[in-house]
Amino acid sequence: MIIPVRCFSCGKVVGDKWETYLSYLEDDNMTEGDALDRLKLKRYCCRRMVLTHVDLIEKFLKYNPLEKKEIVDDERAY
Repeated sequence: MIIPVRCFSCGKVVGDKWETYLSYLEDDNMTEGDALDRLKLKRYCCRRMVLTHVDLIEKFLKYNPLEKKEIVDDERAY
């Protein structure tokens, strides 16, 4: 979904590091560990928050529950 703003365990802010982390992986061809080190995420709890995040928000934005209802309503009209 959306990257959590803070680490669940220690409370360190990790939400602002997500975009930078992705750019390190894609543009600079870094490994995950090197990217996390460069972001100064040393604690394993904070590293876990970034490593295990799955960004599903783009998939959910494509889903429109009202669209199907409109189609069903149009079929009933005939």
